[in-house]
Amino acid sequence: MTINEFYSNFDKLSKILQDLACSLTKNMEDARDLYQETAYRAFKNRQDAGNDKNFQTWSTNIMKSIFSNRKSRR
Repeated sequence: MTINEFYSNFDKLSKILQDLACSLTKNMEDARDLYQETAYRAFKNRQDAGNDKNFQTWSTNIMKSIFSNRKSRR
């Protein structure tokens, strides 16, 4: 996946990911942090994203994994 394709796909999912982050954290500040960390990790690992069809699942799985890891550390 090219950088431009990644950004296009991620932009399309932005609202969905922000809503998911709010739903998981129940806190706007934590939700913003979770969204940003998800964006960073997704970009860093964009070569693993596969095709456009699976991009949403792949991205939300990253977010859920980050949230789960943070929650288990507390």
